[in-house]
Amino acid sequence: MNWRRVLLVLAGILPLVALLAFGMTRDPKELPSVLPGKPAPEFTLNVLDYAGAPAAPKPTVSLAEHRGEVVVLNYWASWCLACRDEHRALSEVAERYAGQGVQFYGLLYNDTPQNGVEWIRAMGGQSYPTLLDPNSRTAIDYGLYGVPETFFIAPDGRVAHKHVGPVTDQVLTEWIEKLRAQPQREAE
Repeated sequence: MNWRRVLLVLAGILPLVALLAFGMTRDPKELPSVLPGKPAPEFTLNVLDYAGAPAAPKPTVSLAEHRGEVVVLNYWASWCLACRDEHRALSEVAERYAGQGVQFYGLLYNDTPQNGVEWIRAMGGQSYPTLLDPNSRTAIDYGLYGVPETFFIAPDGRVAHKHVGPVTDQVLTEWIEKLRAQPQREAE
């Protein structure tokens, strides 16, 4: 037996085995984000306007207007199948917290306003406004990987949590209650 060959083969295989073993310890659904704990990127965006749309205070919305409130930002698209799974929970929880210092916004991602309107109507409506993000600039600022993704912003303006994938009633309620119970501090 040629020990030199055996050592060369092992030297080539062992790093691969180590890499695969490391990969098995990782959660494939976990997408790291640098935003939690940092000030939420500011934005001013136009509201998607259509007959029957939830009332928005003005035709544009700025995140800064909601300092002191919990803000839930949900990125979605009409072509996103997983967005259908979370739609009812988002609308119901948004209705439940209406007028209680919690503001929900949908952000239409890589889609046309017309497709967004048709999708909302096909889903039976929506209890919170959707904002338009032309050229996905806000999505880039938030480090969006894809849709659906939901960001929970604390009253002090910091991103508290990023949820990847369809969000549930339970996740929404847990994070909203956690943020409402926190003492407020000022974002940097």
